[in-house]
Amino acid sequence: MDLFRDVLDNQLVDRQEYRLGRVDGIVVELRDGQPPRLAYLEVGLPVLARRLHPRLEGRATALLRRCCGGRGLAFRIPWAKVRDVGLDVEVDYEAEETPAMAWEQWIRDHVVGRIPGAG
Repeated sequence: MDLFRDVLDNQLVDRQEYRLGRVDGIVVELRDGQPPRLAYLEVGLPVLARRLHPRLEGRATALLRRCCGGRGLAFRIPWAKVRDVGLDVEVDYEAEETPAMAWEQWIRDHVVGRIPGAG
């Protein structure tokens, strides 16, 4: 499996096939005398911002702290919770129970909910 092609930026789906976001980062564990081991998949605006430019991570973190109370900063999914990698990356979680949905919930409550006729 090619991690960058098959996993990074692919859609994450939970047990119920609800979209959880996209894989924004991959964390690899380096071990002495052993090959690297895939440890986590990362999800969250600060992770994506870090990929674009390291300074953007701090700004994204500050934004999420201000609007979401610190929820949604970054969510790490242990590789053991990955059920399948295909067109989507299926994980053994419920989307609404994860902090990865905090930004989406904030947008729904504070932006979309205020649009006349949207809710």
